[in-house]
Order: sequence, then structure tokens, then C-alpha cells
Amino acid sequence: MSPMTEKPATAPRWRRRKDARPSEIVSAALDVFVEKGYAATRLEDVARHAGVTKGTMYLYFESKEALFKTVVRETLLPTITQGEQILDDYAGDTPDLFRTLVLNWWAVIGETRASGIPKLMMAEAANFPDLTRFYFEEVIQRGHRLIERTLRRGIERGEFRDFDVALAVRLVTAPVMLAVLWKHSFHRCNPEPVDARRLVDLHIETFLRGIRATPASEAPHA
Repeated sequence: MSPMTEKPATAPRWRRRKDARPSEIVSAALDVFVEKGYAATRLEDVARHAGVTKGTMYLYFESKEALFKTVVRETLLPTITQGEQILDDYAGDTPDLFRTLVLNWWAVIGETRASGIPKLMMAEAANFPDLTRFYFEEVIQRGHRLIERTLRRGIERGEFRDFDVALAVRLVTAPVMLAVLWKHSFHRCNPEPVDARRLVDLHIETFLRGIRATPASEAPHA
């Protein structure tokens, strides 16, 4: 075959498949962890779900703990990173920013299979202290800092009244976590299913009404 008729070189099919394996294993691990919980999950289960051998698993992940940490970092942390970037670049009103951040988290995490990870951690935290510390430091604390920065922005701009921001961060997260827990526990047997998105919307509006700065015209007279 002459140089003029040679086909362009392409990566072998097996090589492209090999390069995709880590992400496929992580996706399979998310399914298995959410279904079985951390303690009951075996690497053999994940390998079977991913369509690879157990030996292949160990080429990429040295242990179940390492695999779980990768699942958390690739599933939950990108949403926090995106929220931090939105906060840094946002030029509009803080109530709209707050609403954007909470709804974005709910759309990407709360309404997807990734919502099973927070539920898993709350259920098994006491049994795996090292894993719990990892999750607390990399997910919970970072998420709380994002909310705290948002609330302080509103206070500094005069859009929110002054209040205990540290406590308010817990008030922001508690109803959302309850919606996640309900989704993965009692939702199926509830005769009157809860519309989780409407619940989150109501929570946002109720919370914002409670912290907004009171206009001078509405301030109580002495």
C-alpha cells in the first residue's frame, strides 16, 4: 500500500477500552455501594457489575476504601467545585445565588443515584471512623464553607440580617439531607409520596424569608 492510500493510525480498540476502565469501575462501584452499603460491598461485586475481573480491579484500586474515596471525589466534589466557582464569579443578588447553589446541588446529587452516598455515610459513619473523617473533611466541611461564604456575602451586602451563620449552615443542610434520607428509605412505602423538588423549593423560600434584611418601612415601631 502506498503512502497516499495508507489509513490514518488509530488507537487499538482494546487500548481505548483499557483507558475507560477506571471510570467504568467507579460508575459500577457507585451502584453497588448505594445498593449494598459500604460494609456489605465486596470488590468482587463491583468487578462483576463493571464486567471486569477482580485482578483488573487491583490494577486501579488497592482496596475497597481507596475505591470508595475515588467514588466520593469523582461523584460529589465536582459539584462543590462548581459551586465555589459560581460563588467567585457571581455578580447578582445573594438570594438568587443561594437559590442557584442549592438547586444545582439537588439536580446533580439529590435527584441522582449519587444521593445514596450521603445516606450511606450517615448510616455507617460510626463503624468506619477513618472513612467518616475523610468524608467530613473533604465533603461536609468544604460544602459548609461554601454555604457560609454565601450567607456572609448576603450579610455584608445588606441583603440578609445579621445572624449566627454557623448555625444557619446546619439549617440549610438539614431539610435537604432529610429529603435524601427519605428518598432512600420510606419513599417507596409512603402512601402519599413527597415531591422532593417542591420540598426543596419551599425550604429555600422559607429560609430566605427568615434571614432577609427587614426594610426600614417594615421595621416595628418603638
